[in-house]
Amino acid sequence: MFLEKITNPQKYISHHLNHLQIDLSNFKIVEPGNIVSHFWILNIDSIVFSLILGSFFLSVFYIVAKKITTGVPNKLQACIELIFDFVNFNVKTMYQGNNPLIAPLSLTIFIWVFLMNLMDLIPIDLFPFFSEKFFRFSTIRIVPSADINITLSMSLGVFFLILFYSLKAKGLVGFFRELTLHPFKHPIFFIFNFLLEFVSLLSKPISLGLRLFGNMYSGEMIFILIAGLLPWWLQFVLNVPWAIFHILIISLQAFIFMVLTIVYLSIASQSH
Repeated sequence: MFLEKITNPQKYISHHLNHLQIDLSNFKIVEPGNIVSHFWILNIDSIVFSLILGSFFLSVFYIVAKKITTGVPNKLQACIELIFDFVNFNVKTMYQGNNPLIAPLSLTIFIWVFLMNLMDLIPIDLFPFFSEKFFRFSTIRIVPSADINITLSMSLGVFFLILFYSLKAKGLVGFFRELTLHPFKHPIFFIFNFLLEFVSLLSKPISLGLRLFGNMYSGEMIFILIAGLLPWWLQFVLNVPWAIFHILIISLQAFIFMVLTIVYLSIASQSH
């Protein structure tokens, strides 16, 4: 089935844009091309690869932490120490206050998003080929950050932390006053202020999730278009330069997600 789709560029492209989905109403795999209208549909491929990459990140860092040395570090320990220093520098520079959660959260976001983005550099036909050969399904996408459900879920987690620290620092009354007395303090502008600040508050998780999704989805789409529309002998000429440039996008998007999280939580933690 997978090899047959390669001969038709339109089917090939649409095939690679389908997720491996499960219908929770009957616990069955959704066939590619079938439109299911109800809510209980899960993109299994995005969830599984997110958990695998998160577990890989935690396992590697845990093993290195257990074997850490004070002398000359090995290459892996040196690399992780550089990442720690990089994240710690950004937290100290951008976060105003003292919160022991911010640095671990920033490190987790940076590494996890980076690993999810990094999956975009794996050849797009590799996993579908082996999954069809061994598991009898070829519809699978391996870049979790190219799934809007994953990116918005992460941004909603950040949004709940924004609300939590806003209420913790300002209190319920102070938080409500911030929504109604800014930027204009006159009572006649209360409704206007609330609408303006409420939209501004909601825009944070939406823009955070959509920015990451849009960049990674477009990057994945270019790889798919190159593979689906060009002959095999010409794909290498375009794939390699785009992959090299895409490394910058992968790193930059992970950095931006981390930085915005730090900035949003820093603003939320200010008491005034």
